[in-house]
Formats: sequence, structure tokens, C-alpha cells
Amino acid sequence: MSMIRFPFEATPPEGEVLEVAEGILWIRLPLPMALDHVNVFALDDGDGWTILDTGLNTGRGRAIWEKLLSGPLSGKPVRRLIVTHHHPDHVGLAGWFQARGVELCMTRTAWLYARMLTLDEQPKTTPQGMAYYTRAGVPPDLLAKRAEERPFNFCDVVYPMPVGLTSLTEGQSLRMGGRDWTIRLGSGHAPDHATFWSNDLILGGDQLLPGISANIGVYPTEPEADPLKDWLESCARFQPLARDNQFVLPGHKLPFYGLPLRLSQMIENHLGALDRLRDHLTTPRTAHGCFAPLFKREIGPAEYGLALVETVAHLNHLLRRGDVSRHLDGQGAWQWQSNP
Repeated sequence: MSMIRFPFEATPPEGEVLEVAEGILWIRLPLPMALDHVNVFALDDGDGWTILDTGLNTGRGRAIWEKLLSGPLSGKPVRRLIVTHHHPDHVGLAGWFQARGVELCMTRTAWLYARMLTLDEQPKTTPQGMAYYTRAGVPPDLLAKRAEERPFNFCDVVYPMPVGLTSLTEGQSLRMGGRDWTIRLGSGHAPDHATFWSNDLILGGDQLLPGISANIGVYPTEPEADPLKDWLESCARFQPLARDNQFVLPGHKLPFYGLPLRLSQMIENHLGALDRLRDHLTTPRTAHGCFAPLFKREIGPAEYGLALVETVAHLNHLLRRGDVSRHLDGQGAWQWQSNP
């Protein structure tokens, strides 16, 4: 199994493009977080462009797209937008493109999630959200803060999405950028996440990332879910399709070779984290008390939300496997403990 290799050291400057394969342009858009960028791609269809993912709906993001559309992408229209999954950094400007007459293509599940969450504006954390945080053992001071503050809302960074969709499905063939692609769906990070495979080239979105792990989270919308099972099964399902000569264009970080090794790493990283977590639970603990074995670093306020949902995902998976049990304590939090 070959090493993971990165043929491009330089990244495209803001508002510019870099050709990473014939007819495929790499674009980077800024994100206001530690992971400070998202990769999007423009595919040359001859008489127009297909765009893959969009970045967030921010003034800066829209200005960058205006610069791109009047600069390196000028001369022919954007006809089609492909969105890999429903997360805001990928779907944020879908409605903005639709307002310009662009066809939106994504999986039906991803579109339903995105549109539902964009319409579901909440000024304060819902009762279901508060119950989730209580069950996770969030400390009282932070719990009180969550009860009063405006939570993250999709509509804050996702442009209004009108009705209108061309749905993508597993195994479907798609022509874009002068190539024929086969759609392969993954799950775990996001339901029905679309990836696109064309011989030695793959558009991987967040399902196939180098060096960093996609967040696997459980949320108040489905607090008993086991997305880690879905993630591990997706990685295993991709393994027979993976070859060392495939060039992967991911949703974050650098394009890379070495997908067979990367898929093995993604599986092994979570299996190792599950083992550490199970050992940590020889003493009963809440989800809030389980960050250390999973992340092996200090979790600050900026990372707390993503760390919590990922911890609950690992605990739910151990519960489904029968490796741990849980009971409610006097504060209404789940206390998790390894089974003998």
C-alpha cells in the first residue's frame, strides 16, 4: 500500500483558480473557523461550467464568486451546481446560484436536510436541544449559557433555498468536465453524501479527506443515532474500489494520492478511539467527561460543540455494540460505563 502523496504544495489564492486536472479548476473559499477553508471545483463542460460545492453565504464569499464569475470563469455560464452534502460550507450559496438560473443537483436526502434546516430558524436552543445537552452532562454554567444564547442557525450562513432539485442517486452516471463519473454515496459525516468516481480521478467531498477526520456527530435531531456505524461501513464499501493511482480532490486540505491507505487509516483511527474510550469508562462518566481519550488534546470553547457531538457518536456506537451501558444520574445526565 503506497504512501499518501500531495502533488500540489501551493493552494489557489483567494479569488483565483488552479487547474488540478484537465478541465477541472480548484478554488478555495474562506471559513471563519480553525478549518479555515473549503475546496470547491469548477468543471469545464465546453459550453458552460459545472460547479461542485459553494462555500458559505457570506458577503466575502459572494464577493469572491463575483470575482471568479467575471474573471477566470467568464466567457461561458455556470449551468449546473453539484452539492456533495448538506453542510453549510458546501451548500451555503446553492440558492444564490439557483437565483441566477443554475440547476441544482444533490441527493434528495441532502437537499431535504439543507432546506429543512435553513427554514428552521430558532432564536434560542429548543427544549429538545436542552435535553440533549443535559443528557450529555454539559456543565451547569455552560448549560445556562446555551439556554439563553441564540444557537447556530443554518439560515445565518445558507442562502434561502427555493423549491427545485435534480436528485442524484447511488450508481448514477454523470457527464461533467469531459469525463463520465459514477456516483457513490457515503454516510456517517452526512447522510447520502455524494462522491464522484471517474477512472483515476475522484471528487471526494468530506467523505474522503487527507490528514484530518471528518466530524462524525450525533445531534438533537436524532439523539440515538449511530452515524459511526454508517461511517465505518461506508469506508469499508469504498475499499474494493480504491487504487493508489486515483487522484482525490477533497472538500478540505490538499488533493492527494493514496486512497487505499487513507481509507484504512480512517477506519483504524476510529477503532482505536473506541478502544481508548471503552478503557476510559471503567469509571462511569458523562459524554462531557470523555473528551481526553478521544481527542488526546485540550478541547477549547471553539471546538466544544463538534467535540461533544462526536463523543456522543462514539458512545452510541459502543452502546449498540454492547460494550457499554448507561444510566441517568440525579442531574439527568447519562452516566456511561464499560460492561464487564
